[in-house]
Amino acid sequence: MVQAKKYLGQHFLKDEEICLAIAEGMPEAESDQKILEIGPGRGAITKYLIEKYPNLSVVEVDGDSISFLSETYPTIDVIDFDFLKLNLAEINEGKEFKIFGNFPYFISAQILIKIFENRNYVSEVVGMFQKEVSEKVNAQPGNRNYSIISVFIQAFFTVEYLFTVPADAFDPPPKVKSGVIRLVRNGVDSLEITDSTFKQVVKLGFNQRRKTLRNSLKSILPESVREEAILNKRPEQLEVQDFIDIGKMIENNQ
Repeated sequence: MVQAKKYLGQHFLKDEEICLAIAEGMPEAESDQKILEIGPGRGAITKYLIEKYPNLSVVEVDGDSISFLSETYPTIDVIDFDFLKLNLAEINEGKEFKIFGNFPYFISAQILIKIFENRNYVSEVVGMFQKEVSEKVNAQPGNRNYSIISVFIQAFFTVEYLFTVPADAFDPPPKVKSGVIRLVRNGVDSLEITDSTFKQVVKLGFNQRRKTLRNSLKSILPESVREEAILNKRPEQLEVQDFIDIGKMIENNQ
């Protein structure tokens, strides 16, 4: 049996009903859809995924898990690599694919940023994160959980919070609850501003979230737009489109 390794943040799912519910989290996916599972560990979700999606690859960094998966599921493509360093354009020859994952808590934000940056390849995600992170991804303006990651992901994905997973569903149990969310590409192909401007506006705004945007963005605001009414607001009051509009003002007046 593969033992959980603390330095990898491993918490293996043992509740079969939850494993099955995650595997069934993409009700509209076709059986021939290319699927990538991240961090399969002992294969708790994998065994259900392979029944539905023969075109399944898994990416794993733990040597013990890789050996177990290769022996138990010899038909699966096991990728021995760090997902954060993986070239997602190569997963399905530049075409879209879908992701499942029980994601390590300590790299949750990095995983979500990678999905944001690779939205042209990732069409859908069903993933489990720390409950607080899942709630942030799903948070709407005015909610205290509304944050940088909320805006980044919602710019290109529709978010659905599926269900909460208790700590005792894992071996070993984590100290917090988990939340399973579903992300579906929303059809937005371009924000009409560069990714760098979008990320800069969002990050600067939320890094000083108690200030108005006029103050938190003053280092990048052209003089000609500093009196715009929208800049009187704080970041948690803005819709995704508002951040885009501010980015347009900046790029169009440089």
